[in-house]
Formats: sequence, C-alpha cells, structure tokens
Amino acid sequence: MTPLSLVLPAAAVAAAVVFAVLWLLERTRRRRAQNAREEREWDRIDRELELAEQSGRFRIIGELGDVAVAAVSRLVNQAEGMRYAAGADPEAASRSAAAIETSARDALADLRRMQNAVAEGGREVLPAPGLHSARDLFRVMREAGLEVTFSETGERYELRQGAELVVFRILQTSLGNALDHGGPGTTAVVAMAWTPDGLQVTVDDDGIRAAARRSGLDRAGVDQATAYSAEDDLRAMTAYVEGPDLNELRERAALFGGVLDAKTVPGVGFSLSVVFPALRHHNGVHGVPLR
Repeated sequence: MTPLSLVLPAAAVAAAVVFAVLWLLERTRRRRAQNAREEREWDRIDRELELAEQSGRFRIIGELGDVAVAAVSRLVNQAEGMRYAAGADPEAASRSAAAIETSARDALADLRRMQNAVAEGGREVLPAPGLHSARDLFRVMREAGLEVTFSETGERYELRQGAELVVFRILQTSLGNALDHGGPGTTAVVAMAWTPDGLQVTVDDDGIRAAARRSGLDRAGVDQATAYSAEDDLRAMTAYVEGPDLNELRERAALFGGVLDAKTVPGVGFSLSVVFPALRHHNGVHGVPLR
C-alpha cells in the first residue's frame, strides 16, 4: 500500500499541473477574444474611413461641378454678347474674345479638378477617417499594447473633410509604425498645436528604449544598451528618412500645403512632425495642371 505521505504530494502536483493547463487555456482564449475584438474595431474604423473619404470626395466633385456649370454659363452669355457686338463694334468683339478665352481656361481648370477627383475615387482608397475617430484609434492602439498620450493646444476649428482625413492618416500610420517597430510597452506622445491659420502634428515614440526594456534590462542596462554617440546625433539630424508609408504621408500632407519631417532620435525612438502653415484656408486643389 502506498503511504499517504507520498499520495498527497503527488495529488498536489497533479492538481497544480491541471490548474496550470487550464490557466494557460483560459489565457489563450482571452487573448484570442481580445485580438478578435481589436480586429473588429479596426474593421469598423476602416469602414468608417472609407465612407468618410468617399463622402468627402463626392462633395468635392459636386462643388467643382457647380463651379464648372457656372463658368460655362458665363461663356455662353459672353459668346452671345460677342456675336451681337461683332457687327457694330469689332474692337468690342476682340475684347470679348479675350474675356471668353480667360473664362474658358478657368472652366477647363474646374473641369480637370473634377476629373482628377473622379479618377482618384476610382483608384484604391487608403483608409483615413476624420478627427472625430481619433479617440477610437487611441483606444485600439492602447489595447494593442501602445501607451498613447495626447495633448492639444490652441483653438480647434473646422477643417475640410479631405484635410481631416490626411491628419487622421498621419496619426494612424505613425502609431501603427511605433507599435510595429517598438512593440508592446512603447510610449507614443501625440500633440496637435492649432494656430489661427495652421496646424502642427507631432508623434514621438520611445521604441528603441522600449525594445531594451522588454529584454529584461534594468535602468542602467537600458541606458547602456541605448547609448549613442555624437556621430549618431549628426546622422539623425541630416539623414532623409523615407519608406512607402512616409512617402505616402508626404504626398498626402503636400496636398494641403503640409511639410513632413521624420527622423530617428538616437537612444530613444522615432519622431514625426507635420506642419500645415495654412490648413484653415487651403482647399487641397491648388496646383492642378492645365495641360
């Protein structure tokens, strides 16, 4: 017969093993459920973004169409006036011809703006919801492991829908990259500074130090692992950082007169800043080619 003193420890070990297995299974189940919730939230944000972008595009097309119709109407009136004036006053007809040419060029510009907007809508749409969805974005990123802090200065004013989409896309891409490169535990500091006419958006993260912290190092070990030299500082200040995501953000920002600056902060992480000097009044259609 097995002594009771041996049976009890064996039973305790077996119970502990069973408990550990059940705990791991439950932990895995909860993690999968959390991942599923995050995925659904991302899908919801993406659908909201696509709807917002298409709605903004349709509104722009409608506005440009109204402007083009008005311009063509002026052309018709000017042409009728020139026809009546041609017989009695050739010089007046010549002046009218010059005015019609100017109006025709304006109408052509409006029509081409509308054409560009329609063509852009036919291409693949990259998600970028409005600023009202920023809090949802921050919450999803926090649930994924990114520690997001947000500050805002100045008086916020209403922006065109296209401008809001650009700003949101900057936040979404920057925070996504911070999580991808820095991993869970990375801190991202988001700041928006409003001026009477413009806006500056900055996103700074500590992804380099976060990676060192995750390896289990203490404070001194993290400092040693993230040490950098003056050459590293100089290289970070002078290097032009680019990539598919950053190039896309630069193009989006440029549509509204924005300038993007991105750089690695040695020993800390990554910093991105976008300045829109006149975002309040920029309509996003300047520089449309006429040829």
